[in-house]
Amino acid sequence: MGLIFDKNSAGFYESWRRSSQSRTIERSLERLILSLLQPSPGERVLDIGCGTGNHLLMFNKMGLNVSGVDASQHMVEEAKSRLGYRSTIKVGIAEDLPFDDNEFDLVAFINTLEFLDNPLLALREAGRVANRKVFIGVLNSLSWNGILKRLQGYFGDPLFGQATFYNLWQIKSLLQLAYGNVPISWQCIKIIPSFCEEIIPFGREFFGRGHSPFGFFLGLAATMVYTVKTDNLPLKVRLKTASQSLIGIRTLEDLNRSKGAHRDERSLPLSKVGR
Repeated sequence: MGLIFDKNSAGFYESWRRSSQSRTIERSLERLILSLLQPSPGERVLDIGCGTGNHLLMFNKMGLNVSGVDASQHMVEEAKSRLGYRSTIKVGIAEDLPFDDNEFDLVAFINTLEFLDNPLLALREAGRVANRKVFIGVLNSLSWNGILKRLQGYFGDPLFGQATFYNLWQIKSLLQLAYGNVPISWQCIKIIPSFCEEIIPFGREFFGRGHSPFGFFLGLAATMVYTVKTDNLPLKVRLKTASQSLIGIRTLEDLNRSKGAHRDERSLPLSKVGR
């Protein structure tokens, strides 16, 4: 189940969300999701670990039918107050989703996988309720920021000290373990360090989106592919060869019945035989 945000830990998360780095990710995230998921208006999307509903609002702006789930009652109440009737939001854990099979077209984990104890089980649950694509968005452990966040966690950061950071190859391996050999597409958001802003005149989004495995933020989309495989069981008892077909039996019965009728007619007295 992993970290469940109470009011205090939610405050740390909101503080990070308001940071310049997080805001830069959010500005690029919508374009990254549109590129990888190619959502159509009206499609159903589930945001796992929806928090206070920031990404639900983003999906709603795309014209999607939005739902969210979070293990924190506090977060769910905050999200419901922000979105109201525009979404369905439930309390639940990622490893045991309170939804039916194939209930959604798209499922998203955005900065959620880092805080789960069993990410593989959560991905399998997401694949159960998704019928088109599953999206993963994580901070890259191989980026300069990922290394910095891990160091902060080692020194007691209340938020990132409980997070597990992933790189591109680790996420791909988890997706393959969860779904098999399915198509996976990916992009990254590349952001320059703040100390380089004075050197590079084009600002934080100079690098934009791309395909660097060392990018600041990774986005991956796995396409659900459903296959049916049958096990061939050996037949232990052989069928006996039929002596004749049912059609043949019916034909013989009709023939015998016809012969019997002729015999009965010949045995009738002459006065009772039609003249």
